[in-house]
Amino acid sequence: MKKNKSWILLIVILSVLFGVGVYFYVTTNNNNNQSNYEADRTSTADNNQDNNNATQEQNNSTENEITEEQKQQEEENKQKEAKAQQQQEQQKQPQYKEEQISTFSTKIYSKDSARQNNIKITCNTLNNTTVKNGATFSFCNTVGKATSAKGYQEADVYDHDGNKTKGLGGGNCQVSSTLYNAVLAVPSLNVTERHEHSNDVPYVKDGKDAAVAYGSYDFKFVNNTGNDIKIKASTDGASVTISINSLKPI
Repeated sequence: MKKNKSWILLIVILSVLFGVGVYFYVTTNNNNNQSNYEADRTSTADNNQDNNNATQEQNNSTENEITEEQKQQEEENKQKEAKAQQQQEQQKQPQYKEEQISTFSTKIYSKDSARQNNIKITCNTLNNTTVKNGATFSFCNTVGKATSAKGYQEADVYDHDGNKTKGLGGGNCQVSSTLYNAVLAVPSLNVTERHEHSNDVPYVKDGKDAAVAYGSYDFKFVNNTGNDIKIKASTDGASVTISINSLKPI
């Protein structure tokens, strides 16, 4: 009887141990499977993320390339439009042929650097002035007031009594007198204002000068030639030369 009980107890213990072993085996196996599953899922997720990132980068690169191409194309289109518009404007503007209709030169007797400076400034300002057909030209309005801010210096001028004195823009009257004689050579340029100096000047004959003083004396003429004209003025330090060109439509 005792022997049977011992066997039964042994079987129970073995059964319990077997059950515990099975339990631990199953639990450990499940944990391993779960870990493997999580690892696989994480790896898959990482791979998917990497693929998504690579795809996104590729898309961004493609978009950037398209954007740069679009910008370049837009810039080329703008340049073409600007060029076409410029050509249209040029076609709208009347084309002219310049033809010289008179020219006159006067000799510069004074070597005074201030006078030379003033003559050069005035010639540069006057040069390429266009006078429309039927318009009135004003020397003073075209050249403006002689100021030190413009670079003018004091040089010999005549006062009202014919005495020499110093004044800004001394030498301008030689330019205006040269222009006056060029205008006299064109009958359809009608002089409307001209003043003689209070004393003789050496660069033109008597009665052929045109004194100017901003706000007092001006030299004016009306262009009745039937075409616009262009005034060309220059100096080389030895003389002043002024030409008048007719702008004839082509």
